[in-house]
Amino acid sequence: MLQSIPVLEAFGNAKTVRNNNSSRFGKFVEIQFDKKGRISGAAIRTYLLERSRVCQISDPERNYHCFYLLCAAPPEEKERYKLGNPKSFHYLNQSNCYELVGVSDAHDYLTTKRAMDIVGISQKEQDAIFRIVAAILHLGNIDFAKGEESDSAIVEDEESKFHLQMTADLLMCDPHALEDALCKRVMITPEEIITRTLDPHGATVSRDGLARTIYSHLFDWLVDKINASIGQDPASKCLIGVLDIYGFESFKTNSFEQFCINFTNEKLQQHFNQHVFKMEQEEYTKEEIDWSYIEFVDNQDILDLVEKKPGGIIALLDEACMFPKATHETFSQKLYQTFKDHIRFIKPKLTRSDFTIVHYAGEVQYQSDHFLYKNKDYVVVEHQNLLSSSSCSFVAGLSPSLSDETAKSSKFSSIGSRFKLQLQQLMDTLNSTEPHYIRCVKPNNFLKPSIFENNNVMQQLRSGGVLEAVRIKCAGYPTPKTFFEFLTRFGILAPEALEGNYEEEEACKKILEKMGLTGYQIGKTKIFLKAGQMAELDAQRAGILGFSAKVIQKKIRTHITRKKFVSMRKASICIQSFWRGELARKLYELLKRDAAAVKIQRDLRRFLARKAYIRTKFSMMILQTGLRAMVARNEFRYRERTKAATIIQAYWRCHRAFSEYKKLKKASTISQSRWKGRAVSRELRKQKMVAQEVIEEACPVIRESSIPDRGAEKIETLIMEVENLKALLLAEKQRADEFERKYAEAQESSEERRKKLEETDRVVHQLQDSLNRMIYSTSNQVSELKMILSTSSRQTSTSGPIDGDERIEFTSSNSDASSSDSDFTFPAPIPTSPTFSAINPSSFQLIVQDISAAEFSGFESDKESAFDDFF
Repeated sequence: MLQSIPVLEAFGNAKTVRNNNSSRFGKFVEIQFDKKGRISGAAIRTYLLERSRVCQISDPERNYHCFYLLCAAPPEEKERYKLGNPKSFHYLNQSNCYELVGVSDAHDYLTTKRAMDIVGISQKEQDAIFRIVAAILHLGNIDFAKGEESDSAIVEDEESKFHLQMTADLLMCDPHALEDALCKRVMITPEEIITRTLDPHGATVSRDGLARTIYSHLFDWLVDKINASIGQDPASKCLIGVLDIYGFESFKTNSFEQFCINFTNEKLQQHFNQHVFKMEQEEYTKEEIDWSYIEFVDNQDILDLVEKKPGGIIALLDEACMFPKATHETFSQKLYQTFKDHIRFIKPKLTRSDFTIVHYAGEVQYQSDHFLYKNKDYVVVEHQNLLSSSSCSFVAGLSPSLSDETAKSSKFSSIGSRFKLQLQQLMDTLNSTEPHYIRCVKPNNFLKPSIFENNNVMQQLRSGGVLEAVRIKCAGYPTPKTFFEFLTRFGILAPEALEGNYEEEEACKKILEKMGLTGYQIGKTKIFLKAGQMAELDAQRAGILGFSAKVIQKKIRTHITRKKFVSMRKASICIQSFWRGELARKLYELLKRDAAAVKIQRDLRRFLARKAYIRTKFSMMILQTGLRAMVARNEFRYRERTKAATIIQAYWRCHRAFSEYKKLKKASTISQSRWKGRAVSRELRKQKMVAQEVIEEACPVIRESSIPDRGAEKIETLIMEVENLKALLLAEKQRADEFERKYAEAQESSEERRKKLEETDRVVHQLQDSLNRMIYSTSNQVSELKMILSTSSRQTSTSGPIDGDERIEFTSSNSDASSSDSDFTFPAPIPTSPTFSAINPSSFQLIVQDISAAEFSGFESDKESAFDDFF
């Protein structure tokens, strides 16, 4: 509820002549409670929003704050809504006041948006709200000129067309529909539908009416949204209500708004009179005291003048608004004729349309120039259709349904009648509660501190009915007190009345008689004092209390002084004992500090000597560790290198033996093949010779006798053996060719492996050279390290142990700089054993003739692992 205040002030407050943040609507805040007295809900009810201010303001007032807040928004939002300086908008530049002293509209804009977030208004709804506010500003800049026909109107120029387009874009409706809604009216008759055009003045009135309607619906939506966000308790029977409504107004120019506001204050003043004065007189009657009727100003005649039907001012105004040709002058003449004999109505002498009403707070002269225009509240169907046709659901939802509005449009409804109805509902609510009144008094009209204007304050007190209330109170018994309250407050004036066994009423009489007061009244339960008697009793009571206070002060001062003396004596004794002890403690502390200083010096010297010894010992241990690690690494590398050479030799001997075995096997196979070939050739020749002899011997026999014998079978057997031998010979030749081909391939492979082995020998020689150079460099570094250590030992004997850190740092930096080729940060020692001697290159020079591809790859991997540390 508290966070809703910035939102309602932004859209319902404006600057007036006397107030920079005047509330232009009535607000009744209800805080609802359940049966246990806990807050169960809340609601905000608004009354009588000043709708005419949207379109018309007077100098030096301002329009509603939200328009100026939007014009001070961040540049990107102003660009989105096509807004600029407030001076460029008709609804704002009717007054020369655009800014308020000490108020930042840009800051208030951000505050309003944060408040909207808190009360539950989404970002989409906020955008729609500010689009509607910007659309109202652009709508006010649409001017009209005469059309082709005498009673028609068109948009005046390109600037007005631009504002028309911007209004349509912001409301998300059709620009042509917006122009038709402003310039045309549709009249429905039983026979036909007639479209009538408006003249420029009528189109301007239509434009302002649309702006007021949109803004009024937007304000009502905000109030409903806030109430929905707060939450109400319909079952609540108890509530606390706060009514915040505008006060009595009387300016140089008083229009319809001031008339309605002052009418509201007349109603509230009557309620104040009835509650305060009548209830007080009822209390007199209840207590059965002698009293006379107190006269007070009753403003019922003013209320009858304004709201009575059918002859009140509001009724006559509604009647004048129903006639199209009625003007403010005819309305004023009607008022002059009707109320010429009324004591509260005065006709000014120098004007023809003004009238004066004698309110309870004084006379106010009203200018009726805009009464008819501001009181009209016809429902324009074209405006409703335009808003309902918007593609923005928020804009379309602001307009009530056409069915409801059409039902209302059959009967004329004015602002004044609606105002009176809402005011009556408010009075019903106030009559159902127990009211308490707070009167706010403004010390000056300059809005500055430390300035008090007497006439202005008196006028406000008179307007608020305070002076009348004081007068009536003083005429009666303004100070009623119950017997118990009176005895409790003034019993010290007559202690004997309290000590005796008296009734409360008798005790009160004794006190008043002792004080010599007359004119008071004693009721059943209360004492009623005349004006001034309470002040006299208070003065007597103050005197007795003052004397008693002096006696008490005397006793108290004596007691305080005695107590102070005793405490000071005790304090002085404590201080003396404390300072004696402090001096003894200081002496003891001094002796203790001397002994501690001697002990500290001894421990410090011991600590420094031990620290120097430990630093030197640690440095030597680091050097020894580094040198021993280097010796171990060199020995490890030598062993790895020897192992690699052994592996290479083993693989080479294996390869050489295998090659010799394959050569011998191949040579033996070839020899066997050739030997078998020769044997077969000899056997074949022998068989051929035997076959020849057999043939020669068999030929005569064949000629001599045709009978076969055993020689023919032998011939056939020999022929078959010959054929078999030929086949064997052919197979042996093929095997011989195959062996020769494989032999040629083996020779080529051996040649390639020989070349690879030569390349490997070359790499081994390079590695040996690198190792020799490294060992030589390491020996040089060790020599330099020995020189540095000898120099440092001499410096240590002369400079003391405190320079040890610098020596270690210097040595470490030299060792780091000199051992960049090693993988250890300490310099390598000079080789003093065969482990550090250069490896004989001849141990790696082996005579190789052939090596296989698999053996060569194995050799490569072993070689890389063996010599990896040298890089």
